[in-house]
Amino acid sequence: MGVFVFLPLVLPFTAWPIARLAEHHLHPRTATWLLSSVATVFAVCSTLCLGLLMVVGTAQLPGNPLPDGWSDPEVREAVPYDEVAGRAAIPALLWVLASCSQVLWRHRRVRVRAGRVLAGLRAASVAVLPDEAPYAYALPGRRRHRGRVVVSSGMVALLSAPERRALFAHERAHLAGRHHRFLLSVQLAARANPFLRPLRTAVAYTAERWADEEAAAAVGSRRTVARAVGRAALVSRGGPTPGLAGFAAVPGPVPRRVAALLAPAPAVSVWPRMFTRLGLAWWGAAAGATASALSSANATVTLMLILHAATPM
Repeated sequence: MGVFVFLPLVLPFTAWPIARLAEHHLHPRTATWLLSSVATVFAVCSTLCLGLLMVVGTAQLPGNPLPDGWSDPEVREAVPYDEVAGRAAIPALLWVLASCSQVLWRHRRVRVRAGRVLAGLRAASVAVLPDEAPYAYALPGRRRHRGRVVVSSGMVALLSAPERRALFAHERAHLAGRHHRFLLSVQLAARANPFLRPLRTAVAYTAERWADEEAAAAVGSRRTVARAVGRAALVSRGGPTPGLAGFAAVPGPVPRRVAALLAPAPAVSVWPRMFTRLGLAWWGAAAGATASALSSANATVTLMLILHAATPM
């Protein structure tokens, strides 16, 4: 197992350059898919290696239910770093599991509460709530049920008719693209490994930009969408469902979103050119993800073979 079990815990550093460069140089749809996939791979591999270290650490605890052969001196010699890292991995993995469970529970609670609020309203793609506080968000549906665009009467009153069309198109783009799944995956990844937090921030931005571009294509005016984004950000006080993809869910990058909408539409590209900053960052992240997957697989197989040999028949 050796050092391979530790590599997936630190290899997420290789994804930091692509996180920032993808925001500026890739189409938002491509950037969202790319960053979410890379974050998920890194998170799964690092969590798996934490689990392997936890098994090693648990085998050294007195009174554990594992076979006695797992704590044999020969086994401990074949599995290095078990004294400190193995035991430290136990609370670390428990924290990861508890933190991810909290994210899932909060996400489910938000959707259930929002669903209850809308239960008494007419079944339509857009639900207008009688609330003077200006907000708008996309509420994903369950299974075969389509999602709904939820907007307050306060937000409707503050926007012009073209801006309202842009707002609805933006929220429908969130629903059509299932952006809440990307956001949830990177949230879980960031909880599993704190080194993945830059990717979570980047995906939160690219998901909004993706919806901006879809809204601009649907409305036919990039300037109208830019104006709607800016005005919604100025008046919005946050909806009652934090954590879901919203029209102005990330106030910080709003000036960047407006500037991008006032510029020409980004070109749709899948693979960046090799000998560019973006290309080098992409291949670095891909190499890191591959090395992480291979390292975790190597550590898993090695530990299984060692513990199988140490298990009494």
